[in-house]
Amino acid sequence: MAEVALSHAGLIAQIDATELIHGKAAFWWLGQLSFAVKVGHTVIYLDPYLADDAARQTPPLLRPEEVTNASLCTGSHDHGDHIDPEAVGGIAAASPDCKFVVPSPHVERVIELGCPPDSVVGLRPDETAVVAGVKITGVKAKHESFDETDLGFPHLGYILEANGVCFYHAGDTLVYEGLVTTLAQYPLDAIFVPINGRDARRYRSGCIGNMTYQEAVDLAGDVRPHLVVPAHYDMFASNSADPNEFADYLDAKFPDLPCWIGPAGDKVIFGGPWSENDRPA
Repeated sequence: MAEVALSHAGLIAQIDATELIHGKAAFWWLGQLSFAVKVGHTVIYLDPYLADDAARQTPPLLRPEEVTNASLCTGSHDHGDHIDPEAVGGIAAASPDCKFVVPSPHVERVIELGCPPDSVVGLRPDETAVVAGVKITGVKAKHESFDETDLGFPHLGYILEANGVCFYHAGDTLVYEGLVTTLAQYPLDAIFVPINGRDARRYRSGCIGNMTYQEAVDLAGDVRPHLVVPAHYDMFASNSADPNEFADYLDAKFPDLPCWIGPAGDKVIFGGPWSENDRPA
């Protein structure tokens, strides 16, 4: 279920005031593949992209210095809309107790951006850590390619478990052999997946691609989460997609799987099976 979208001080106040029972969580989409998620009393920012960039088609809902409530912040890979230098440094200053989880090759990078060294946790695929009370497991991501180095994989998704809720934030990735097997091990309440796809024009321009909306639908059909949330389709004119095509294909192929598509800043409660009364608009 969704509530009216907010931004800035109102959004932070709504996150802080949200109370959740065991087995329920709340998320607020912040645009692109950025989300604020609250589980219990823990506030998680997934790939927060808060830079006031002229290329954005949607404005940032929060300024980094306003994020005073972060318990955990993740970055999936070192692109500016996923490990945003302004957001990382600003959140580290505004939320001094916040912990940061990134792929192991990027630990030094986020420390350079202003995170205290003891606040940063680097993960490799299949590694699990408990950070800020959240169990978080790295899932390798294929952002056109795996690009593995001696330090590990530079692109990750994450499985996060807390307060009786389990969800997957894919980061930027294609669907690859083994991803379904990995995700199927978990009782997923939600998955947050990119749908912007890829093509030759974007690749030649240096815009590295993701799964298409059809591939994202098929992934959801294979892993059967309680809720599917498409994202990474709204931010840049040259790298966008139509989420209604995702929703239509999902409805045609897996009509029993609910998805949420809505404006950035909406509050959405999730966790456990969806009933018709809970189905997002």
